[in-house]
Amino acid sequence: MLLLWSLSISEPTHFLGRGSHGMRKTIPYAVSNYVELVDDNGYFVDKTHYVAKLERIKNPVFLRPRRFGKSLWCRILEMYYSVNHVDDFERLFGDTYIGQNPTGRQNSYIVLHFDFSKIDPGHSLDDLESSFSHSCNLRMRTVVGQAQIWFQDRIEIDLKTKAWQNLDLILSTIAQYGLPPLYVIIDEYDNFANHLITTHQDRFYGQLTADDSFLRTFFKVLKEGRKTGVIANVFITGVLPMTIEELASSFNIATYLTLDPEFESMLGFTQPEVDHLLDDIYQDYAIDPSTRNEVNELIKNQYDGYHFVSFDGETLYNSTILLYFLRDFTRFKQIPEFLTDLNLRTDLSWIKRLTGRNPANTENLLTQLTNDNSILYNRTHLTSKFTTSQFFEPDFYPISFFYLGMLTRQDQFVMKLPNLNMRQIFVEYFNEFHNIDSSACYADMMRSFIANPDIERLFSDYWTHYVSQLPEVIFQQVNENFYRTTFYALCSHYLSGWFSFNVERSYPKGKSDLEFVGKYHEKFAGLRWVIEFKYYSNSDFKRLFSTSLAAFEVQEADTVQIGGYVDGLRKEYPEAQIAQFVIYCVGNQGFRVFKI
Repeated sequence: MLLLWSLSISEPTHFLGRGSHGMRKTIPYAVSNYVELVDDNGYFVDKTHYVAKLERIKNPVFLRPRRFGKSLWCRILEMYYSVNHVDDFERLFGDTYIGQNPTGRQNSYIVLHFDFSKIDPGHSLDDLESSFSHSCNLRMRTVVGQAQIWFQDRIEIDLKTKAWQNLDLILSTIAQYGLPPLYVIIDEYDNFANHLITTHQDRFYGQLTADDSFLRTFFKVLKEGRKTGVIANVFITGVLPMTIEELASSFNIATYLTLDPEFESMLGFTQPEVDHLLDDIYQDYAIDPSTRNEVNELIKNQYDGYHFVSFDGETLYNSTILLYFLRDFTRFKQIPEFLTDLNLRTDLSWIKRLTGRNPANTENLLTQLTNDNSILYNRTHLTSKFTTSQFFEPDFYPISFFYLGMLTRQDQFVMKLPNLNMRQIFVEYFNEFHNIDSSACYADMMRSFIANPDIERLFSDYWTHYVSQLPEVIFQQVNENFYRTTFYALCSHYLSGWFSFNVERSYPKGKSDLEFVGKYHEKFAGLRWVIEFKYYSNSDFKRLFSTSLAAFEVQEADTVQIGGYVDGLRKEYPEAQIAQFVIYCVGNQGFRVFKI
């Protein structure tokens, strides 16, 4: 996992692209090796001041969703502390904050860096223990071999021995001969445990976390090493807090930083960091600066919006997925057609597992998030750790999705979908749950639209092909956001080669519902279509208007409202060709589209 490290504005900031002089900087998408990033002259926002902050924390546990850069950070810590990389320190860290302000503990430890994502759960507890021991033993044998100047053939790591026994052997040798202490890093600590949960292997998971399990014994050895001082510190990353909670009695010395405001921005990009990054990219790759505003608003809609601690502070971008966009953007100097990293879509398996025990719960959750893009939560549940049984309780769904990166904090009472990426994913699962066809049957309507763009015809086709498939019960719950979100999701799936989209874009007079933005390098460049959605239930429409839907006319208040948005848009983009539409949806009766 990868991250270009983000700095808060108050911290010393260095924006670096290090490597051979004269080399064009690279976009380090999917690079989790810090040495590789440096050698390839990758863009790098220095945030190594967090190294010093972490030194004040005993046994830190820091959880973040997948693809938020945890593995790269682990690798940075390894390179900084390892006794084996004294000669590399200047090359790796010379231009960084921590290189110029070292803590005094640099290159002081034998670093034992485990990656639990490599462990295969197999089909039984014996299979899992065998894979666990083999993976850990290989890593320990490598570390002992690299530190032979210290170990001097005093020990040999037997691959057939249990992992906790070899770890205990290393600790005993360090203590006996006064060797440099151990610094332990565990990346993806819960990876194989999460696999057991998502594949319905509850009994298997129970055995893994039982009092006499090999995993508990392994963590007991770590705890003992910290007690004696042979282990200088243990840094643990992962996604979910459940496994560390199940192992609490074996490792009850952890300090949870996941919800600590001091460390909220340790992973992810802040807006100033993204601005600096784009400044460099536009200059280095000679990209037309007139495209900058369009790119800014697109990436903010797609990738920004995460609040892990403070809901009223600065939002964070999903860094790795932003790099996915920037990789193709720098190659072709155009907005890529596909904006969502396919690796993110695997998260749908979690939704199925989380709610699959009760289809009614699944339906309620999906309908809630598709209708409102938000859900209430109990903030007392938002703790650093909770158990597996709580993870599957409906009251904990918002909390579970928060840790998985699907929801983020809106305020003290509401969780929301953080960005358009997540809105699209939840609409896809809503469609799948209700067996709504969203495949190639829409190709003809989209092809017709590209040949002859007509918003009224496009929405009519959406109503005919998509809305007509909805179960009758859905119409008792839908609202204007439902139509906006599902229409957007369908259009973005097929029209993203020509358009980008804004949803709820802010203006001085409010937020627009939906905007089609012609990409600057395609045939609709310069076009901006602003759409306002209005929804009435069948009974409300009958009560409020003494006319049929066919004879209904656009309401003056609605034209004034959308006109306010368009005024703001014209000030930002005075050269844009702007069209504005109001779409009325009435229960399951139908719709009217008005071009203003």
